[in-house]
Amino acid sequence: MSANTEKPFVFTGWHMLATICSFFGVIIAVNFTMAYYATHSWSGIVVENTYVASQQFNDTTARIRAILDSGVEGRMSVNKGLIVYDLDIPGKGPVIADKVTANFKRPVGTAQDFSIELQAEGPGHFVARHEMGSGHWIYEIIALRDGQMVMHEANRMAVLEEK
Repeated sequence: MSANTEKPFVFTGWHMLATICSFFGVIIAVNFTMAYYATHSWSGIVVENTYVASQQFNDTTARIRAILDSGVEGRMSVNKGLIVYDLDIPGKGPVIADKVTANFKRPVGTAQDFSIELQAEGPGHFVARHEMGSGHWIYEIIALRDGQMVMHEANRMAVLEEK
């Protein structure tokens, strides 16, 4: 008669060492992966100088509140490289501006960012031509009349080019 004796599993110090190394190895690998993507996908720059921006915050907010209270509305469209921006007050008509500048930025990365001045093609109707890639963009419009801001808005849009 032979007795088949199996040794029961015994959790040793080596098992604990392997468990701890595996646990922290996963954490370190995830952190390095996230750090790589963070440093290679976004510049991190929102404003050049955060202290100056914080000092100008109340003035900027007051100017934008005055624009919103005036009822001025803007509409942006992009189609096959043609950028069109219409500026008006509903029920009152178009808003005249001397200079309209559009800043286009990708939500991630700065390689395709550009600024362009739109030309007036009629009262409150401004156009420019610039090839843009498909995808999401953040645009900022600054419209001036006699040196005074009549519109300042920033919105996100999707450019869907048909192939």
